[in-house]
Parts: sequence; structure tokens; C-alpha cells
Amino acid sequence: MLGTVTGSEAQTRQTLKRIRAAGYDGIELNRFMVHPSSLMIRMMTKAAGMPTGRGGKLDWPGLIRDSGLSVVSLHTDLGSLEREAETVMQEARDFGTDTVVITGMYRFDYGSEAAVRELAQRLNRAGAQLKAAGFSLLYHNHNVELLRVNQELRAYDILLSDTDPASVNFEFDSYWFTDGGADAGAWMRRLGSRMQLWHVTDRGCRQKGAAMTPILRQDSMELGTGNMDLDALRELAVQNGIRAVVLESHKNWIDGDPVRSLEVSAAWLNRRFCE
Repeated sequence: MLGTVTGSEAQTRQTLKRIRAAGYDGIELNRFMVHPSSLMIRMMTKAAGMPTGRGGKLDWPGLIRDSGLSVVSLHTDLGSLEREAETVMQEARDFGTDTVVITGMYRFDYGSEAAVRELAQRLNRAGAQLKAAGFSLLYHNHNVELLRVNQELRAYDILLSDTDPASVNFEFDSYWFTDGGADAGAWMRRLGSRMQLWHVTDRGCRQKGAAMTPILRQDSMELGTGNMDLDALRELAVQNGIRAVVLESHKNWIDGDPVRSLEVSAAWLNRRFCE
């Protein structure tokens, strides 16, 4: 979300200042964002509407410290965590967080039952290693986890059943499951206390004027401006005992400006969580 507005130290300081002024207490960082990324990663994140930008050359620990924001969690990929767990954990320590989140698997067959069961075991091993060092491991979903691996089960069913709650829990993204046609609230009830962070975005459309067809394209929206029942989801998130709410939107920002977008969403968050 912030890749396009963190291209220099001055721009990043101003962005973080506006985030804090809007009422946010913390920020979730992605290692793709705070390190120089490969061309492949830059292309893939840009295609997904989340460009990494040029922030990989900045002093992020210093920028965060000066901003007054805390770091809620640090995203990484499972391969990096398996190869360099100590490096990832030390970076999390440097940012003052004890929570590491797996962002989801690139080039992975979520329709293969065997592959998903093996993924669950890999998460268990990584989670156990992190737990021994005082860290928590969470898995962040998109919509691909809704793929069926057989007639009875979806990939997410297996990730829930085959991971050890003592070592692996979840950062639930209600937007992506809604996007995939699922009942996000039902999954939140099923997750219960294993849902430790809530990724939230609204979903709708910005059509103005006469439409060419009666079918409108859906995309992420600022909180309270789309069609998701966010109030009901909020109640479930609170019942689940979430530790934090994390706003994440994609490329469909109001005025084409991600900072303006997060400021608009802050109004909904402040009313629902701070008043």
C-alpha cells in the first residue's frame, strides 16, 4: 500500500507523520518493502497492485522510531524464514515486534492436497522454531486458499486442521475471502482465538455516470464506503480477541492516493475502536 509513497527519506517521513496523525498506533511492515527486492518480486507485487517502491534503501528502524509508530508485525516469505530464521528474528527484534507473518506462497499449487498438507508441516516447523525464541508465527491468507483440494476440503481447511495452534496462528484477511466468494464471518467464527490479527479492507466499486453494462467491477475500497458488513465482522474480530486491526488496501485508492485513502479509512476505525 505504501510502496509508491516511500521513495525517499523525506517522503517516507511525511507519509509516516500523516499515518500517525490520522490516528494509527502502528504499522505492519513487509520485508519486501524494507529491503531491496529482486526484479521478480517487484514485478509480482506491482501486478498485484502493491508495488514495493524504492524503500529498500531506507533506514526503516530509524524512520519508525522517529515516527512514534510501533511495528505490529513483520511479513516475510516462508522460504526466507526457513533459510535464515535468525536473520528474520533479529530484524523483528530491531523493529520491536515479536510477530512474524507468512504472506502466502508464490507459485504454489493450493489445489493439491499433498502440497497443502506439506505446507502445514513446514509452517509447524517454522512456528516451533520461532516460538522457542519467543516469537509468534501467523499465516496471512488471500483468496487462493479457498481452492478445493477434494470434494470435502479447501486448502484453508487443511491449514487450520493440520497446523499446531501452539506454534501457528492466523492473520485473517476478510477482504480476500469475500473476494473469493466465501462467508468471511463464518471463517472468522471458525478461527476463534487463532485469529490474532485482522486485515481489513472494504469492497465495492467507484462507478460514476452511466455504466456500459449492468455488471460493475469490484475492488478494494476505503472502510465504510463499500458493501462489506464491516460492523458485523468487527464484532467477530473483537470476540476473537484480536491483538490489532491492520488496514491494507490495494491500487483502487480514492484520488489515486494511498495516504489519502488510509486517512479516509481512519475515520471508520476511529469511530469503531476509539470512541
